[in-house]
Amino acid sequence: MNTLPTAASFGAAVQAARDAAGGQHYPQGTLYVVATPIGNLADLSLRALHVLQLVDAIACEDTRHTHQLLRACGIDRPGSQLLAVHQHNEAEAAQAVIARLAEGQRIAYVSDAGTPGVSDPGARLAAAVQAAGQRVLPLPGPSSVTTLLSAAGAHDDARGGAFVFAGFLPAKAGERDAAVQALTGETRAVVLLEAPHRIEALARALAVLGARPVTVGRELTKQFEEIATVPAQALADWLAAGAQRTRGEFALLLHPQPAPTAGDGIGPEPERVLRLLLAELPLKSAARLAADITGAPRNALYAQALAWRNADE
Repeated sequence: MNTLPTAASFGAAVQAARDAAGGQHYPQGTLYVVATPIGNLADLSLRALHVLQLVDAIACEDTRHTHQLLRACGIDRPGSQLLAVHQHNEAEAAQAVIARLAEGQRIAYVSDAGTPGVSDPGARLAAAVQAAGQRVLPLPGPSSVTTLLSAAGAHDDARGGAFVFAGFLPAKAGERDAAVQALTGETRAVVLLEAPHRIEALARALAVLGARPVTVGRELTKQFEEIATVPAQALADWLAAGAQRTRGEFALLLHPQPAPTAGDGIGPEPERVLRLLLAELPLKSAARLAADITGAPRNALYAQALAWRNADE
């Protein structure tokens, strides 16, 4: 987290939060799902600041991390008011949260960074609270997904900005390659997330997408933020161009691509071969063999085969 602001510098913000949000209604027996900064501490909203002071306890992914966040904002909370709710205990810990809500307590939930429940714990907690008949109230704020989308310039008139959130692809090479292969037929924009120790492997896997543009966001909102758009086949080289480029957290956007039409970008002979193979083989195998036989791009053949299948359904 970029913690350049200090607790002292947040003094005015804390007062502004009370002035701006204090007059609103904050019902008891409610779980407040609070988005926290993904890097720049100043992105914390005034309403989030107010709620983090108001609630009776704060459920969090990592109590130590949240304690640092609160201290940086000038909010003093004893450790007894921080409840650990993470991916390994979420189902069990949810019951303790529900018991507090039943007593009329206000509970906030925060993940380590960004919006809870989006590739972070929180979704199971929210579902359990709702199933118990208690209210869940969201406080919107920072998210690496929307942050990258807003800067990528990947507008698509045909789809009106539709996108797919794929999150983290599988860590194992074979499963990751299969997931990327499936994305070759996805014409909408696709948002991916990745950790620094796996970004190079992901870049190599994405190379099969060829010239499809990829916007990579590294260390979003932090001091060394970097955003660049390159062809998928050149992403590994872009990462290798600077030692710092494999450091930090990553969000990536595969830009939308035109939906294929019959023979689009393939040619009559690859199309003929592909149709023959599809009559005998699964879609993925047919596209791979057609590429080997004709030399046409595998991702284009896969996308074409997928378009034919969707048209027939």
